[in-house]
Amino acid sequence: MASLAGMLQARGHHVTGSDQNVYPPMSTMLQSLNIKVLQGFNANNLTAAPDCVIVGNAIPRGNPEVEETLRRKLLYRSQAEVVKEEFIRGSHSLVVAGTHGKTTTTSIASWVVDQGGLDPSFLIGGVAQNFGTSFRVTNSDYICIEGDEYDTAYFDKGPKFMHYLPEIAIVNNIEFDHADIYADLDAVKLAFRRFMNLVPGNGRLIAGWDSANVRAVVQVMGARLFTNLETFGFSDEAKWQVRNADLSGSVSQFEVFCENKLWGKFETPLLGEFNLLNCLAVIIAANAWGINKDLIVKALQTFKNVKRRAEVRGEERGVTVIDDFAHHPTAVRETLRALRTRYADRRLIAVFEPRSWSSRLAVFQDDYADAFTPADYVVIADVFDSQKVSEKGRALDTVQLIQAVASQNKPAIALPGADQIVAHLTPELRAGDVVAIMSNGGFGSIHEKLLSSLRL
Repeated sequence: MASLAGMLQARGHHVTGSDQNVYPPMSTMLQSLNIKVLQGFNANNLTAAPDCVIVGNAIPRGNPEVEETLRRKLLYRSQAEVVKEEFIRGSHSLVVAGTHGKTTTTSIASWVVDQGGLDPSFLIGGVAQNFGTSFRVTNSDYICIEGDEYDTAYFDKGPKFMHYLPEIAIVNNIEFDHADIYADLDAVKLAFRRFMNLVPGNGRLIAGWDSANVRAVVQVMGARLFTNLETFGFSDEAKWQVRNADLSGSVSQFEVFCENKLWGKFETPLLGEFNLLNCLAVIIAANAWGINKDLIVKALQTFKNVKRRAEVRGEERGVTVIDDFAHHPTAVRETLRALRTRYADRRLIAVFEPRSWSSRLAVFQDDYADAFTPADYVVIADVFDSQKVSEKGRALDTVQLIQAVASQNKPAIALPGADQIVAHLTPELRAGDVVAIMSNGGFGSIHEKLLSSLRL
């Protein structure tokens, strides 16, 4: 929503917004754009009737501004509808979907397509550090966009990515997530099958073949997949493969094979096998759009990642503090595995806040215990806004989770929130430690608090 506000302003529209508890990096981006954000929701915010009220997917009936919009019969649209009609229709669109890696992959794609000379517009669910922003509006007819499977608005419960008109679609992986809106894995797979069915005959579906669920969805479609299929992964069955990967240094190096023939050699500052797959998906898309291979190589070498994706926030007293958005157990595990490889000889402390709907529910109780295996020391915060969780189901039991982690013979503790965690960790930390803080929210500004405490 913040990025869309910036895109609409770039098109010459006057934009204001209402929200609660806005936090960086989006709050600072909006401030830099001089887009006024009203704190809280009030019907009076619509006194001067806007031409269109854009309703985010977190806004329910009963919200004062929604009720005023309906009472006065003002024009309203979802974020995804506006993006489709204002920015995608008529363009060459690359839509990145999948349970994990969407933001990073869309950011890589935007940078590679930019360095390839196509000057794309883009819309990303995070701040791409190469651009210093989460969006851009250009005059070209190319756009890269993150395709989210979460629902669109209270009046449109389908996935946002169903609005995005993909010419090229990347589906890295499929897992059960968003337990608040999807009943089970089959419901998630159905949503992705419908998304794949949007890709035109002259387009590309770039499918992550290491994901058994992606393969299953594609195979179910069979002859009903009316587009060109490009498969990728470490798997021997994939058309495009990552081989001979070296993740041990300050940059990750790998080779790409296509139909068992060496296609190119690449390197990236990104860590982890999952990021090599993100890069490979973009390589395939860029090749489909005719971008020169040498330009792809140079773009991947200079990609700077996304804020809050294994982002080093600072170092004090020899302790490195890392901020990561991971919240699904698979993302937690893969992030910690990647950090373990990059910082092989250092103690790795994992700090986790259950904040997304799925992480707050008990649906992944057992999976989280395994997810923290690569860490040497684990700290779990209280379930965010736990009083609301009971409306959706049984909450994650953090005490039980800590007991399961501690059974792996490593220190583990549950603490209420940021202040208590900082107070506990500061005297425990020593030079060489790496603290990976994982949350999909602001987490009480824990990163700054920990770094400040270490300075004292």
